[in-house]
Amino acid sequence: MWEHERLVVRTGRRSGLTTMVAVHSTEAGPAVGGCRMKAYGHITDAVTDVLRLSKAMTLKCAAAGIPHGGAKSVIVAGRELTPDLRRAVLLDHAELIDEFGGAYRAGPDVGTGPDDMAVFRELTPYAYCLPEAQGGTGSSSGPTARGVLAALRAASRHTFGTDDLTGRKVVISGFGSVGELIAKGIEGADITVSDVDESRRTDEYGWVHPDEAYEVEADVLVPAAVGGVLSPETVRRLGVKLIVGPANNQLTDDGVADLLAERGIVWVPDHVASAGGVIYTLAREDDGADHEAALKRVDGIEKTVERLLGVEA
Repeated sequence: MWEHERLVVRTGRRSGLTTMVAVHSTEAGPAVGGCRMKAYGHITDAVTDVLRLSKAMTLKCAAAGIPHGGAKSVIVAGRELTPDLRRAVLLDHAELIDEFGGAYRAGPDVGTGPDDMAVFRELTPYAYCLPEAQGGTGSSSGPTARGVLAALRAASRHTFGTDDLTGRKVVISGFGSVGELIAKGIEGADITVSDVDESRRTDEYGWVHPDEAYEVEADVLVPAAVGGVLSPETVRRLGVKLIVGPANNQLTDDGVADLLAERGIVWVPDHVASAGGVIYTLAREDDGADHEAALKRVDGIEKTVERLLGVEA
């Protein structure tokens, strides 16, 4: 069933690469969502991804009480991107964003960052998170991680009776910028990390191969990489009590949530746990809030999770 307001798929006139924007909803306000740049096995995989991610953004904004709808965009990196080709496809994508007239407003996502948003701004005003030196808020990794930690505190009180994770085992699947910040923010826990990039391996934490991360016996699992990691088969192998993480679209289908509940595994929906970045960015760039005030809004995720799980501090 078609749920989206608009999907545009286009071949860029400069780059010859495919770019696309999916707007799920503008009912609550202009749609916001990051621009993802990656290779896909087939164009239909990219379309499926952008549709699922845009719907998740609508849920994220609604759960956070943000007056925006959800959207997402994708640049299909079908071949190696030289600096010139990368700039060309970013400009192609900026033109596409601008055609939405503000109904879609982009930010960084997997494969893009503040410098790419600055390229977008050359052709459209509808881009967030420019480098701080250019007046933007820069990377949203810090606020995203802070929001996950806020969700983790509330969920830990519900699951373990305390938000003190000292001595408990935590597995973080995906040790990029957000995953690393989450690890640094959990005090006293026995932390094991995993990433497809072996160069991220560190002596500071335990290490497990990505294929084994969802089979480790632990108290908490933090999905912090790609989505679609919680399938019926995976759930049957899980050895954890609590799942809280920033990876988008963690479930392969909605029925997996019921399977988690049947196994007694507490799962905080990713569109709640991962909302810190968008909450912070919009507070700063749309509402004019200062850094501390914006972080206070991010910390409100803790109260949201308390309400979801029926627990009070």
